[in-house]
Amino acid sequence: MQRATKIVATLGPASSDASTLTRLVRAGIDVVRLNFSHGTPDDHRLRVETLRECIRTVGRTVGIMADLQGPKIRVGKFANNKIQLQPGQTFILDADCKLGDNERVGLDYPELIGDVEPGNVLLLDDGRIVLDIERIEGRCIYTTVRVGGDLSNNKGINRQGGGLSAPALTPKDKEDIKTAASLNVDFVAVSFPKSGADMRQARELLTAAGSDALLIAKIERAEAIPALEEIILACDGIMVARGDLAVEVGDAAVPALQKRMIRLAREHNRLTITATQMMESMITSPIPTRAEVSDVANAVLDGTDAVMLSAETAAGRYPVETVEAMARVCVEAEKSQEVALERDFLNRIFTRIDQSIAMAALFSAHHLNVKAIASLTQSGSTALWMSRLNCGVPIYALTPEVRTRYKLSMYRGVTPIMVKELPSDRDAVLADAETELTRAGAVAPGDTIVLTIGEPIGTPGGTNTLKIVKVGERSASQAS
Repeated sequence: MQRATKIVATLGPASSDASTLTRLVRAGIDVVRLNFSHGTPDDHRLRVETLRECIRTVGRTVGIMADLQGPKIRVGKFANNKIQLQPGQTFILDADCKLGDNERVGLDYPELIGDVEPGNVLLLDDGRIVLDIERIEGRCIYTTVRVGGDLSNNKGINRQGGGLSAPALTPKDKEDIKTAASLNVDFVAVSFPKSGADMRQARELLTAAGSDALLIAKIERAEAIPALEEIILACDGIMVARGDLAVEVGDAAVPALQKRMIRLAREHNRLTITATQMMESMITSPIPTRAEVSDVANAVLDGTDAVMLSAETAAGRYPVETVEAMARVCVEAEKSQEVALERDFLNRIFTRIDQSIAMAALFSAHHLNVKAIASLTQSGSTALWMSRLNCGVPIYALTPEVRTRYKLSMYRGVTPIMVKELPSDRDAVLADAETELTRAGAVAPGDTIVLTIGEPIGTPGGTNTLKIVKVGERSASQAS
């Protein structure tokens, strides 16, 4: 069975050499993530160059996503690198402290002092340390430790319930957008947006840098939840970033939010990525836990376009084995996924001809014994609309546009295939489509396929024709 759900793998020290990258591409990664929280522009450039050489060697389409760091609020450094906090003790967050100790530590974001008040709760190191704010004096926040433990250098700070004023795009992010554009990445992920305005600003900066990359909003702030639809409409896709989100809204709220976010994004024809700790144990173990298997499977059943690996492939011992395990889980989950097109079509209004053709192709493929859907596309829009609903038939997007091919790498259920420049004659185009699908092993002579195309040929957004044909019939009739 062909896997529909895509796999995003983060590159890092464990996965940046040519040999490992080639194995990861063969194992099935669809998109690589460059984590701009770590590394220099030259590090990212070298990884991109190595990846592209591996792609050429293996012959697969793998997209590239630049993930911006965003305003990660952290404690400073300690004189001895680490301390231990005891419940009940007083601990001070001091904006002027250079090296911390058991009584106080510095802040890399002094503006935190103006964002909090007595009675607020601060969560450090992904919620492992809990501090109750007692008072604020000058540039110091005095707290009482509710939940203690080890605290080391540069651990993150969240306010329970959200509400921090840090902007989504820092000066570093703005420079990193220029770097991402120079690397010709296919996706750019924005960390900690809290409104559609944040995403529109990122779009303006990306366009000014000369990039048409798809924009992904990482939903990880409590404030993003009330503004969810506004954010979704301002971007091309969302990431359900469950780490910081769980710290701010509470871990118990995340599963329901995940389902809601994926459903809403799909309804608005946006991409979805589910991320954070999906196979965390495989950083050190060659096999996942049963809970991790269920987590990945549930994300697939929720309808996510992609599932993402972070430290598992960036720094883990078993990066290739992790991708292979995730791929197996996705395939098994997809086997049990319900196909309910009639229900899915209810309450949907199609205002565009190309969108109506896409929906007609899905409906026809579902009710006929069709082997594949082939969308001949310039922009990829028809393939995107098809991928929003599950019809149980694989979708192949045939495009002469290199940029479109790599953007399609994230679309659930869509396999991008590069074709030469489309001829102006429709019959020649359809014959080329049959040839490419046969060469790719997607179909064989006698198989029925559904084809969508736009006329006049080569016009972006102009899909207006649907054909149902048997592979090989055209050449057989021409030979006779």
